Amino acid sequence: MEYKGIKSTNDIPKQGNPRGQEPAAPSNALALPGPEGSRDQGKGVSENALVVGPTLQSRGKNEGGLPGKSTTVIPASSSSSYRNFSTSAIIERIPSRWPRPEWHAPWKNYRVISGHLGWVRSIAFDPSNTWFCTGSADRTIKIWDVASGKLKYTLTGHIEQIRGLAVSTRHTYMFSAGDDKQVKCWDLEQNKVIRSYHGHLSGVYCLALHPTIDLLLTGGRDSVCRVWDIRTKMQAYALAGHDNTVCSVFTRPTDPQVVTGSHDSTIKFWDLRYGKTMTTLTHHKKSVRALARHPTEHSFASASAENIKKFNLPRGEFLHNMLSQQKTIINAMAINEDGVMVTGGDNGSLWFWDWKSGHNFQQAQTIVQPGSLDSEAAIYAASFDLTGSRLITCEADKTIKMWKQDENATPETHPVNFKPPKDIRRF
Repeated sequence: MEYKGIKSTNDIPKQGNPRGQEPAAPSNALALPGPEGSRDQGKGVSENALVVGPTLQSRGKNEGGLPGKSTTVIPASSSSSYRNFSTSAIIERIPSRWPRPEWHAPWKNYRVISGHLGWVRSIAFDPSNTWFCTGSADRTIKIWDVASGKLKYTLTGHIEQIRGLAVSTRHTYMFSAGDDKQVKCWDLEQNKVIRSYHGHLSGVYCLALHPTIDLLLTGGRDSVCRVWDIRTKMQAYALAGHDNTVCSVFTRPTDPQVVTGSHDSTIKFWDLRYGKTMTTLTHHKKSVRALARHPTEHSFASASAENIKKFNLPRGEFLHNMLSQQKTIINAMAINEDGVMVTGGDNGSLWFWDWKSGHNFQQAQTIVQPGSLDSEAAIYAASFDLTGSRLITCEADKTIKMWKQDENATPETHPVNFKPPKDIRRF
């Protein structure tokens, strides 16, 4: 039997074996070992040919080839110079295609703000970047100055803890939602409630404003994400489909305009024209308590207790997992334009990630306020300011902590300790 393009061993002249007589080795170009006589066959081939095959070298008595692998025989006349080399020298080594992380300066805590009398559950920045507001379990909303950290106003009106806040970029309105099933619209010129949106059957856990249309989205314990017309207070849609609490939501100007994460461990993309599900992502095994959209790229990250995952938009293709596991319930996540992502956990861990590579470059631990229990170290909300240079975290020890990058750090003092993942297919 002859293989096309490979010279048969019948055509190789040998000493003491005139052409036409029975050859010493079988007349096939693939040197495959047999159970009996493989040692003799291997010797016959190895005297006259080099076996080129996979990078693994043949071991032991079977010199003729690898079990189960097809190997090609090259005549000795053309291969005498290669006889002493292993085949791994011939095959090019492929470097890791995983992107190297960019260097980011480590972040440090520079201010602790006290003032709330309960857990601080939510935060939102003003579009002018001069103040921010926080909602707390003490049922108040407090407005703080970004530069000095001083308290400006305290707003009361909710009768349960406030879990969601958003400030409109199009109007002088702020929106709040809480465990009292209420969603309120505050006029910031009068500092009072001018509209309430009634319809949730249980506590409201998350809130988001549509960037281009006057729509408000709220998700809650009734497993529904409700879409409200801001002006008329009418419920435009009830986006039903989740089997458990809707605990995270974000919006974007183009389809999918609404993305929700739930305690049922799924992420859903919604078509806002018809109020129907476009796609359901089932990659997570546990509750998706935090979602964060990248400010410039068409992608987003989702966090649950087992992993942080990155997805493409608009189709929702899974990109990869972040390269470390925080091993705690992650309540808060934020991303800035420099490619720094931060995640805050129930155990007080604040981890900083390089967005592009998924490398965890810093692991900070929040310090509880004196007089608090160590178990009150949870981080419930986190947000970068509009420049991305300041980070604010809201915590269970009733404080608000402000973080900034260390100006004295350099790549020499804080080198990137990065090992690319071994198996790219797992991600």
